Amino acid sequence: MAEPWLSTVAKLPEFFATDQIEASARRTKLVQRASKITGKLFLALVTFGRWSAPKTSVAQLAAKAAPLAQPVDITPEALQQRMNERAVAFLQDLRQRAFTNLHTGDTGCDEARFAPFARVHSAESTGFGLPASLKEQFPGAGGSGSKAGAKIQLVWEYKSHTFDHLALVPWNVPDNKYVETVVELARPHALFIFDLGYCKLAAFARIAAAQAYFLSRLHHQATLEEVVGGRTQPLALPRHRAHETRSLLEKSVVVGARERVAARLIAVRLPEAIVNERRRQARAVAKKRGSTPSYAYLTLLAWNLFLTNVPGTGWPPQTGCIAYALRWQVELVFKAWKSPLHLAPLTTTTKPSPLCYLYGRRLLIVLTFALCPTLRAPVWQKRQREVSLVKLVRHCQAGAEQWLQVLLQRAGQLATFLARARATAERLVMKAVRQRRTSAQY
Repeated sequence: MAEPWLSTVAKLPEFFATDQIEASARRTKLVQRASKITGKLFLALVTFGRWSAPKTSVAQLAAKAAPLAQPVDITPEALQQRMNERAVAFLQDLRQRAFTNLHTGDTGCDEARFAPFARVHSAESTGFGLPASLKEQFPGAGGSGSKAGAKIQLVWEYKSHTFDHLALVPWNVPDNKYVETVVELARPHALFIFDLGYCKLAAFARIAAAQAYFLSRLHHQATLEEVVGGRTQPLALPRHRAHETRSLLEKSVVVGARERVAARLIAVRLPEAIVNERRRQARAVAKKRGSTPSYAYLTLLAWNLFLTNVPGTGWPPQTGCIAYALRWQVELVFKAWKSPLHLAPLTTTTKPSPLCYLYGRRLLIVLTFALCPTLRAPVWQKRQREVSLVKLVRHCQAGAEQWLQVLLQRAGQLATFLARARATAERLVMKAVRQRRTSAQY
């Protein structure tokens, strides 16, 4: 079971090889002549140097270079001058290389529920405000919100617990537009899981054309036709559900007036308490907009409606509902980013320093989460427990100063350090035992 981790132990020292990093620094012109601030030192300071604190000043970062095994005396002004467009290009180049080399998806799990699928993609986004100085590059959503903001678009591959796609986009790019980029990952026998924000029939049609599958929440205004005896007829969903007594049902439908996507409609009745809260929120939102929710919309709030083109053979409606619930795994990833990894807080508002801090955090995310798949399988096999992403991040942060030191030493010392880190992580990063089952146990 140690092989995946040994693979990562081999890849991380290769990624941090001095010649590779310095070549990138020269290619992006971050380093153009001999200097105390090498590409590798700059990388270490803006990533692991800021790992455990939400906000770190340039002076504090410069001070971290003094107690290294080979001390480097630099001034805050010299480090600040390096935080420019070339530094942003350098960090983007390394982030792409780390993403390509470390998130290879070669540690798949064999959950029977997903055995029919080659890959299981779960798409989600998270947004955060940025300093107003970045409003041209990252415009916000408008209105009374932040003038500048960004979204991270993530496609999480559930079977291997790796990233299949990771992009930073402006806040004003809606999910139902970005889904066109996400579906470029479509390959035969892959499954895409979407929430309501990504519901777009043209994207579903592209997935089906690639011989792949989708599972998504259904928008209540979608045009539906029921398939009965090989023929289609209009399906008035609100009227049909208003008189339905069953708690779980499915129908063969054709969705859309133009795209005409064939799928299964799965409907799950919700508990009364949840329905009442949904309707209360719907009325409150409508009141703010000066409108009133329709009877049809309030009727459909009593149901969770899913759309999928996965054949019913071997994948009954209950399985689809459980599979959709695994989207919560992506929310746990975002929680680890925003809380212990301090994704959103930025130290300065002067462009382009915030971008250096932001791209440094993104690179740190890729590096940290490359360790997750390597721990997941052995922890589950040995203890029937799941790895906590938040605990993994905090475990690594506890040794942030050691990481900073060892990254600037020889590759063999980094490999030894990673081996020790793996041994302690297996014991310390498991989810706590609780009465409510985790998603893997479920």
